[in-house]
Parts: sequence; C-alpha cells; structure tokens
Amino acid sequence: MLRAGIVGLPNVGKSTLFNALTATKNAQSANYPFCTIEPNVGVVTVPDERLQILADLCKSKEIIPTVIEFVDIAGLVKGASKGEGLGNQFLHNIREVDAIIQVVRCFDDENTIHVEGRVNPISDIETINTELALADLASIERRMNRISKQVKSGDKEAVIEDGALKKLNELLQEGTFINLTEHFNEDEIAVIKPLNLMSVKPVIYCANVSEFDLKDGNAYTKQVEEYAESHGAQTVIICARIEEELVELGEEGAKEYLSELGVTDSGINKMIKSVYELLNLITFITAGEKEVHAWTVTRGTKAPQAAGVIHTDFEKGFIRAEVTGYKDFVENGSYAACKDKGVTRLEGKDYTIQDGDIVHFRFAV
Repeated sequence: MLRAGIVGLPNVGKSTLFNALTATKNAQSANYPFCTIEPNVGVVTVPDERLQILADLCKSKEIIPTVIEFVDIAGLVKGASKGEGLGNQFLHNIREVDAIIQVVRCFDDENTIHVEGRVNPISDIETINTELALADLASIERRMNRISKQVKSGDKEAVIEDGALKKLNELLQEGTFINLTEHFNEDEIAVIKPLNLMSVKPVIYCANVSEFDLKDGNAYTKQVEEYAESHGAQTVIICARIEEELVELGEEGAKEYLSELGVTDSGINKMIKSVYELLNLITFITAGEKEVHAWTVTRGTKAPQAAGVIHTDFEKGFIRAEVTGYKDFVENGSYAACKDKGVTRLEGKDYTIQDGDIVHFRFAV
C-alpha cells in the first residue's frame, strides 16, 4: 500500500489536517491512537468520480477504490537528527513512507504560538530539510563504513554503491535538493533506494492558510510555491481548519461551502491527487456486476505486471488483456456495445496500461 508521511514543525496544522483526512466519509477505520512511540495512521480512499459512473452502468454491487495510507508523524524540532524531541523515532517513521507531505504554516494567528516565535515558511521548510539531510548523512557514513571491506576487495556492487554514496554525501553537504533520476544512473538508483534515505523522497509542500486566503493564497504561499518550483517539488494550498469543517457538512454541503469560498475542490482531494502525480501513479479498473475495483500501478507498467497486482497467478499465466478505454465505455454504455463498435481491444504482454483502462485479463493457471 502507498504510504505518505505528514511532517512539519509543531503547531503548523498537521494534526488538524490528519483528523480531517481520517474523519472523511471515505476514510476506513484503520487509525489507532497517537502515543510517543507510534504515529497516527489512517487509510483514505483516493477520490475517483469514474468509479460511481461505471458502477451505475454495470449495475455493480460494490465499489472498491484504491487507497493511500497517511502517517501523521509528530512535530519535528531543530536537533531531531541528534535525538532532540523524539528525533530518532520520528525520523525512522519518515524513512518508512513513499512520499513526504510537509505541512507549512502560512497563516498569522497570535493565539497559535509558532515554535520559532515568528511565521517564516521558508525557514520552517529548511529546518525540516536540514534535519532530514543531517540524519541521512549519518546513515550514509555508517553504510560506507559497513561496505568498506567489500569496496577494497573490488566487489562490483559495493564499488557502485560506494560511488553513489559519495555522490549523495557531496550533494547533501552542498544543500542540493536531490532528484534521483537527474543525479544518478539506474545502477546507482538501484543501490540507493533500499537505504530509505529521507532526502531522496518526493515532497509535496502543503501550505496551510486561513479561510480568507484559500482561493488566491498569500505572500507566504507565494514564497513556498517559488521554493517548491525551484526544487522540483509540488505545492498544494489547504486550510486545515476548513477541511475539518467540511467533514461535518456532507458531500453536497461541502461543495456548496467550497463554492462560497471560490474553490472547486477540497485541499485534501488536491493533495491526494498530487501524491499520485508525484509518484507517477495511474489507475486501471476492473468492472462488472459484482464490483468496480480500482487498481494502482506505476505509469509505464506492462499488462502482465498490472495483472499481477490483482493476483500473482494472473501474471504467471497471462495470455492477453481485453482493454476498453473509460471514455469509450461511458459513451457506449456496456461491454457488448463496446465490442460491437470495435473499441474493445485485445492486447498482448507488451501493452502499456493507460490511466482509466477498463481491463479483463485472460490467463491460464
């Protein structure tokens, strides 16, 4: 399951955002109480309006959306990399996620004390990033010491890893924002990924504003957007307090309230979609009378590997995939009509799954 970690300094709105996430109608009961050892965890469905439309057409009994697990990691503080606060435990929790959502305070409120005594979103971001980089530098040093004997003996994999670690070390020392595909080749990426370093994880900056700035942002959010763009990251503007209120209003009431604020979609929905985009993920669908089921794969996945997401036997015994595009299915209204119109295709093992493909896999066990 895809995991996204919510991080940030204390009092920036992380817990409010997490509470809104896991209290929504589409959140599953998979969260457990916060304590000093374990983070809050909530499993939240990915919004996809296509599923209900397909369920109506197929008269499906059930809809099974794809999900993201959100991990609410308690506030980091300066010095976390050296064990300040609950530093080591928090950093371990961040290492276990696929993407980092960094909540940044972009609102003024004299009743909510800022841990640094003033609102400065770029300083907040750099505090978090510095702590993650310092912790990673320590991990890199330990790893280099551990493989030093293999490197001296000329072990090919160890030599590749040592070179990648030295390059990483240099980039982090320089304060460079790391993009794996830009800075490393495939062999280097293969040895870096298992290390679960935090500085190489994709990041979304979640600019938390007051309700008055939700539509157009403010001077703080402009700073965050400029910083994110220059570092290859994404920004989503949210109002965590509003997100909490939307939960109580229901679907129609929430739409009406958002419309009054001049926005068309909730910040949470935008954030979830951004996580998908950031991790280069797409959705394919299986649909029938029993259920409409959404499945997540990485963009570029071939048909047999997509079949394996459903069941390993499907990949092992893959014969071909019967594929209908979502728009074609909706326009024609049924599998039979799609076949009559010739828009349903039989694809082989080299076919690359596209977002929204409705697929029936043929396989032999």
